[in-house]
Amino acid sequence: MIILRKEHRVLVQGITGKQGTFWTELMQAYGTNVVGGVNPKKAGTEHCGVPVFASAVDAMKEVEFDASILFIPPLGVKDAALDAIEAGAKNLCILTEHIPVQDVMYIMAARGAETHITGPNTAGSVTIGECFQGFMPAFNERIFKKGSVGVISRSGSLGTLMCQNIVSAGYGQSAFVGIGGDPIIGTTTRDALEALDGFEGTDAVVMVGEIGGTMEEEAAEYAATMSKPVIAFIAGGAAPKGKKMGHAGAIVMGDRGTYASKKQALEAAGVTVLATPSHVGDALKESL
Repeated sequence: MIILRKEHRVLVQGITGKQGTFWTELMQAYGTNVVGGVNPKKAGTEHCGVPVFASAVDAMKEVEFDASILFIPPLGVKDAALDAIEAGAKNLCILTEHIPVQDVMYIMAARGAETHITGPNTAGSVTIGECFQGFMPAFNERIFKKGSVGVISRSGSLGTLMCQNIVSAGYGQSAFVGIGGDPIIGTTTRDALEALDGFEGTDAVVMVGEIGGTMEEEAAEYAATMSKPVIAFIAGGAAPKGKKMGHAGAIVMGDRGTYASKKQALEAAGVTVLATPSHVGDALKESL
């Protein structure tokens, strides 16, 4: 389960913290079905109108959730994620960045086939008009408007900019999936592309990638099989080799993950590669 729907039941781990409280209230106001929260020190209380549990395992026994979102500090993420996995979460959204790499590797190794992980270091996801999870301004209609363009992004800020440009051009989105900017993440660009290809009401997909890694090249292999048009923007085209950008995953080593290799692979698959995000409107007009 990569794309969250309004019927999915959501647990918020770290619900009583400042950020957890702020964004839970906004998620609820938008339509996200938050059914409970986790804070071991406040188990048995109520927060944001939902019960608070000592663990995700305890929460599952009482409120049965589909997805869990983590507002948890870096050193606490491993235990919280393993708790959600053990409970049986189908979707785990890890917002946190700066998690120790060995902890992320442990989490990825521990997840079962039924648990899809988004992140770490993601801004979250939005199913327009239904629900959202994370830090995304789903409620701002200048950025998110109901339409037929699916959007994938490694960057929350660039993804937001791309969505704003899509709306400014007179289009809207079906869903936005922020996959995260760390070197090791659960949902890849290809995973998200496949999900959006099969998502109802999606007529085109826009990918926002970055230099570093090979996710865009791997996504290009799937894009070549799609009947829906795919448009991509790759950030970091002017960066020198060995230069790390804003994300830990955006570093080029040798010839792997370069702007040129990504652009070549995508264009060979029939993907329109944009010079800047501002050109997305023209590309959509031509494609649709």
